[in-house]
Amino acid sequence: MILPSGPRWSPDHLRLHRHLRRHPELLPEGATLLLAVSGGQDSMAMLALLLDLQRLHQWHLQLWHGDHRWRPESGRQAAELAAWTAAQGLTLHIDRWEQPPAAPNTTDQHSEAGARAWRYGQLEARARELGASHVVTAHTASDRAETLLLHLARGSHRRGLASLRSLRPLAAGSSPLLLARPLLTFSRADTGRLCAQLDLPLLHDPCNNDRRYSRNRVRAEVLPVLEALHPGAAVRISTQAERLVDEVNWGGELVDLALQALGSTSASQATPALQRQLLVGLAPANQRQLLHRWLERHTKQVLAARPLEDVRQRLQSGQAPGSAHLGAGWQLRWDRSTLWLDPPAPPPPP
Repeated sequence: MILPSGPRWSPDHLRLHRHLRRHPELLPEGATLLLAVSGGQDSMAMLALLLDLQRLHQWHLQLWHGDHRWRPESGRQAAELAAWTAAQGLTLHIDRWEQPPAAPNTTDQHSEAGARAWRYGQLEARARELGASHVVTAHTASDRAETLLLHLARGSHRRGLASLRSLRPLAAGSSPLLLARPLLTFSRADTGRLCAQLDLPLLHDPCNNDRRYSRNRVRAEVLPVLEALHPGAAVRISTQAERLVDEVNWGGELVDLALQALGSTSASQATPALQRQLLVGLAPANQRQLLHRWLERHTKQVLAARPLEDVRQRLQSGQAPGSAHLGAGWQLRWDRSTLWLDPPAPPPPP
């Protein structure tokens, strides 16, 4: 490989460049990308890296900033960010939440969820307007490590542990819109160092230091301990999450083959069924995986870990026939030999 020379080329630029060459679907060459720029260190580092790599990948870069209007200074900071990007010859598209709810507090998770939904809704609308194929966010390995640790603490299923995927659909449609996260191989320490080296302006959000929020506590109190014990822990945890993504995405092929062997020959298309005795003869971990996949495939919903385990326990040999409501009208029922999945009843005729 002939390495490009010129201004602002560093080992970090080379690392991201090689990562994108290995994964061309992440930020395809020549694509129109909409970058979500908060003004914090992660998004500013991402912006600087992609601007410097633009000449190699021929992207068309568009920038977006969302002003939630939760803080009095947010409007001023958005204007400062717009002035800086304009000085770089860039256009920053700013959306302001006209009627935001109250800022989130220790007991109210709805405001945070509402803000997230608003951001992604605005990003989708802007991307459609600008003809972008990818919305790009600056989530790092540190973000993914925090998310995985929180999901572990909550007892999430493996799908929940395969969090913050590097590429996923953002919205369906005639032109599917993708959400890309190219910085998942970089830690927060990396982006901080990059911002200092490149002398990038940063916007400070005091909410990021508020330890009333669980993520901030993990960031300030848990990850530093892990990094002190095992330097580079965040990146390794993030890499493990990526392996889980692969297992979730492609391990289902093997599970589907196993489900074919467990299918009941007496089952109709409208009523999926499994052979109960064959299922409970397997190891508990395999029972959970097969049940989880089977239920998700037919109901299009994910059963949480605890109710899934409750159902599995009730299916064991020696347990009586029974049934379980799964939500959204789906019902699971079983006798001593067979397990059936009944779909929701059709609505009554008008």
